[in-house]
Amino acid sequence: MNLNTFSYLFAGILLNACAQLLLKAGTLRLGEVSLAPSTLISTLGHLATNLPIIAGLCLYGLSVITWIAGLSRVDVSIAYPLLSLGYVVNAIAAYFLFGEALTPQRLIAIGIILLGVYILARS
Repeated sequence: MNLNTFSYLFAGILLNACAQLLLKAGTLRLGEVSLAPSTLISTLGHLATNLPIIAGLCLYGLSVITWIAGLSRVDVSIAYPLLSLGYVVNAIAAYFLFGEALTPQRLIAIGIILLGVYILARS
């Protein structure tokens, strides 16, 4: 995989990770979201007017376009496992942005993911 292809894929991964963080920020404003039939219309209205949720969905759209550009250049069996980098980005960002735990087990998992992505990218 060349640097250009990796750049497309990594940009898609980062956009996706940022989308997740924005969605989380939006849910922090809303509180627990219920999909019960009795509150569904109200919930959809709250989601549709929540700026971080809207921004997150827009970033998802951009991530899909960027991801498609990357997929057009590399086998899906190589590209898809790279999505695990999103977990690494989100785990670290969530620690700093939302105060989520970054336990020793999570750090070990991040190390394993990074090692796996390195091996995969070199194959």
